[in-house]
Amino acid sequence: MSRYPKGYRKPTDSCDGCLAWGDFSGRLCPACYMFGRSHETAACADCRRIQPLKWGYCRLCWCQARLHAKASAGRPPAEADVRARLNAVRHHQLFFMGLHYRRGSAPVVARRGGGRGAVRKPPPAPAWRPSADWRQLPLFGQVPRDYGRLDPADADLASPWLAWAKYLAYQLAEARGWGRGIRFAVNRGLALVLTGYVEGDVIRHTEIFAPLRALDLRFGHVVTVLEEMGIFEDDSEPSFEGWLAERLEGLAPAIRSETERWTRVLRDGGPRSLPRREGTVWLYLNRVRPALLEWSNRYDHLREVTRDDVLAYLKTLHGRQRHDQLVALRSLFIWAKRNGLIFRNPTIRIKVGQYEYAVLQPLAPAEVDRSVAAATTPATRLILALAAVHAARVAQIGTLMLDDVDLGNRRLTIAGRVRPLDDLTLKLLLEWLEHRRNRWPNTANLHLLINNQTATKTSRASNHWISASMRGQDATLERLRVDRQLEEALTHGPDPLHLAEVFGLDEKTAMRYADSARSLLEQAAEQQLRRNQLDRDIPRRE
Repeated sequence: MSRYPKGYRKPTDSCDGCLAWGDFSGRLCPACYMFGRSHETAACADCRRIQPLKWGYCRLCWCQARLHAKASAGRPPAEADVRARLNAVRHHQLFFMGLHYRRGSAPVVARRGGGRGAVRKPPPAPAWRPSADWRQLPLFGQVPRDYGRLDPADADLASPWLAWAKYLAYQLAEARGWGRGIRFAVNRGLALVLTGYVEGDVIRHTEIFAPLRALDLRFGHVVTVLEEMGIFEDDSEPSFEGWLAERLEGLAPAIRSETERWTRVLRDGGPRSLPRREGTVWLYLNRVRPALLEWSNRYDHLREVTRDDVLAYLKTLHGRQRHDQLVALRSLFIWAKRNGLIFRNPTIRIKVGQYEYAVLQPLAPAEVDRSVAAATTPATRLILALAAVHAARVAQIGTLMLDDVDLGNRRLTIAGRVRPLDDLTLKLLLEWLEHRRNRWPNTANLHLLINNQTATKTSRASNHWISASMRGQDATLERLRVDRQLEEALTHGPDPLHLAEVFGLDEKTAMRYADSARSLLEQAAEQQLRRNQLDRDIPRRE
């Protein structure tokens, strides 16, 4: 909230963060305000001021390093060039607010507005894809363009492609609730990448990523508009490729090649196998990697690995670790035998064994109380209730939609199963919906839980964000979910059919909860029997 009373017009002042002089409300300019929301406060490694830091430096030092890099390169620098100059900052050139990223000569005067009485900018005129009667074919094919040398101040604002892009951006902004800042950044980015565009050109990810990020423009939103236009090509390297190359590092060349083929078959599927989830592929390769690294010191191919090698390696493992790695190794060697890469499967007739699950234990009241105290926002309180009361998984919480909530009939649909809304969950749900309506009134995201990143999109919140508030607690969301299902088994009896009906568990999981509840009940009965026996023996001794 502003420190000034309602109706008071704050005079022109300098920002407490970047020292920029300008016309803004509060003590920070908009750029420093947004910078501080996403970075932790500490002492800057250069100017020693207590400010929000990005990689150890405050925003003022970042601005000065960017100014030096721009003067040396003659164009907007990449972030790597700016980071290389942070240690060389010895003075600070003060600037006016709103002029730091402008590369033209004409100054920009910040306008007040945005309130109820402000005049809203009219929407762009309707525009469609320009019709191309003829076009000049490129002489040397598709030559990569250097968008970093273009200046938005010199953009071709009369381009019909830019007019069409701005019209599409306006429609997307209205549909998805983009704010004023996002709309301005998207239009500026479109003016940059569509300057000089002609029919048939393709705008690629690798060409525009660095220039847009160097100007702090909305890369993802600009790409959304370009994809809507059908002129964007994502040529970036998937994260899976970088992870795979890192995991295969250190293996013998032939073993590396064979393991890479097996990993890709797991992910993409094959003639006789279905594709697996990417998380399963990660687990399998991580589990076989230690054994393959050890064998790469002695062998060049998988066909040289013998049964004795597998048994010797498994002797160093115990419990769940032995079980998981043996399952992954069997998958690798079965695939290799099926494709003729080895003569004999060395893992054949090595029993995996039935993994013995430990008895599930209920949470202590103090552990639950600490997790409840850590839930301080409407979103985290609702997430806690969904896990602790309705035993919802993190992924199920993230995929909940607004249509899954029926307030009139007090019903909540989780993973396709309709559940009644208790008083606590209903109260927390109403608090969250009120907060959601006030915080993001124009969002078009239909997911129940949203944040600053997903409010302007249609995607769900990440599992990391959902579980962040309980991370580090003894009672995490997963343990709260398990505790709720165990409590149901203890209260209504260890009946796996009842657990499967209430929570939608499969038969093996329901039987595991029932066995744990039965063991806990038997232990409680034995303890009570011992106490009763002790109470009877004490009077006899007296």
